[in-house]
Amino acid sequence: QEMQPLGETEWVEGLTAQSASGHQGKTRIAAGIIGFAELTLGSAVAPILEAQIAASKNRLRGIRYSSTWDPHPEIQATTARLRPKGLLLDAKFQEGFACLRKYGLVFDAFMYHPQLMDLVALARAFADTNIVLNHIGTVLAVGPYKGEDVLGEWKKSMTILATCPNVYVKLGGLGMHHFGFGWSEQAEPPGSVQLAEEMKPYILTCIDLFGADRCMFESNFPPDKLSYSYNIMWNAFKRITNDYSAKERAALFHDTATRVSRCPAGGCCVNMKHNSR
Repeated sequence: QEMQPLGETEWVEGLTAQSASGHQGKTRIAAGIIGFAELTLGSAVAPILEAQIAASKNRLRGIRYSSTWDPHPEIQATTARLRPKGLLLDAKFQEGFACLRKYGLVFDAFMYHPQLMDLVALARAFADTNIVLNHIGTVLAVGPYKGEDVLGEWKKSMTILATCPNVYVKLGGLGMHHFGFGWSEQAEPPGSVQLAEEMKPYILTCIDLFGADRCMFESNFPPDKLSYSYNIMWNAFKRITNDYSAKERAALFHDTATRVSRCPAGGCCVNMKHNSR
């Protein structure tokens, strides 16, 4: 069972080879692959990582891992895979996490915002391993969190997390139900002006705290399709960053992602979610 993610990596590598042949048009798929491996296996995860690196012809750039946990039943009901509390602090998990540095792999972290201090502890314990926080920390503003100062609490944790120089942030995912914007419930889908205005407090906070060189925009499609269209989302990101310099915008829309994931210029990573199904 622990080798199942290898099949996903092999499948994406096959798609990459097909697109490189030019038989499917100009699109080039997967300059890099962010795969999955069960890090709670401890050091036993090493041969699984090695197999994926070989299968991807060294295109594997990192491991995406979900540690989503919350004590509230309403949040648990909308969590694709509920993980144990404090998983990032578990000794066996950290033993597996330590293997990432050996292979030059980044760690893509998916969690809820009340768990961000666990990520701070992990980042400080492994300062030599790059960590990419998915979906700006997935803010919970629904159910038991609705009406609370979630923006303020999230900002406090993000301010501390920003002191860890090995942590980067993906700017996106705000279309998911957990953020509580309610865009999917509107009579008409939101336009880029509305999205930009309502996303700004989160996006600009991340850029202010981490800097453009540690932030990267993400699509998070198809999940965000629940709330808005792909093109409208990118137009909103452009509106939000309209006052930034050309260098900063280049970092946000391209350079940070390619540098952290070690992808060729113009390339992008396929991010697999084996453990989120």
